[in-house]
Amino acid sequence: MAASLLSARAMSDSATIIPLDNVEPALVEALLDRAFEPERHKRTAYKVRDGVDWLPALSFAALDSSEMLVGSIQCWPVALTDPDGRAHPMIMVGPVAVLPELQNMGYGKALMSASMACIDGRAPLPQVMVGDPEYYGRFWGFSNEGTAGWDLPGPFDPRRLLVRCENPAVLPARGMLGPWLR
Repeated sequence: MAASLLSARAMSDSATIIPLDNVEPALVEALLDRAFEPERHKRTAYKVRDGVDWLPALSFAALDSSEMLVGSIQCWPVALTDPDGRAHPMIMVGPVAVLPELQNMGYGKALMSASMACIDGRAPLPQVMVGDPEYYGRFWGFSNEGTAGWDLPGPFDPRRLLVRCENPAVLPARGMLGPWLR
């Protein structure tokens, strides 16, 4: 996707959205540490995507008007493995990270919108995330309906396990979410 501009709410200048693979990995890690704390690697979401690389075509960075990194979004190949052992590929969305002092200014929304816009509607994989159902449902159609029988490899709030899918009937009612190791 070509770099796009957004006018962040309550800001007089604009931000630029660029592919995340154009950013030095150490800068992304520092951003994630500031947004989520250095102990973030112990979170269940990290176990879900353990051993796989993020998807460059769906992962982006937000730069401020001084071209400083202020936010990022990463998407990951994961799978929901049903009780019969069949893996159902999905895209895990997140983390969506924005510097704490710049949160609630539109960067996260712009990053989510950029990522979701790049999912090919002709053959979309279901997208899954852990997040606020009211927020992610309102803007991008994520819902926790249908995820009640899903499990993660660690503690999580079932209300916050969300999915977005063109045809929810194809989703297994039960399963364990984990990395998609083809």
